[in-house]
Amino acid sequence: MQTLYAGVRNTDQFAYLGVFSSGWFSGKQLAAEQQYAFMKESADKINGNLKQFWITMGGKEDIAYNNCQNMLARFNEMQIKYTYSEYPGGHTWPVWRNNLYKFAQLLFK
Repeated sequence: MQTLYAGVRNTDQFAYLGVFSSGWFSGKQLAAEQQYAFMKESADKINGNLKQFWITMGGKEDIAYNNCQNMLARFNEMQIKYTYSEYPGGHTWPVWRNNLYKFAQLLFK
């Protein structure tokens, strides 16, 4: 979630964001709703600044799966560009190692 909070509001400083097994909490939580409002107003800037908005998780068994799917639905509504990937295994280190392996290849072309 740190990547979401720090990165989305600072795409002028970050061209690549990697979000691993996360998503803003569902429901009308103030912090998440503030982020979504910012993203809606800044969609063109976010899409223009980011070379890669990589969002990945450990499949349906990941504890953050539902939050992430809800977040991605909101991104779709706002036309925020992202790449989504799943690797089975839940909310675990083996999943994140695989995700980092794939994401790092995008960073170091």
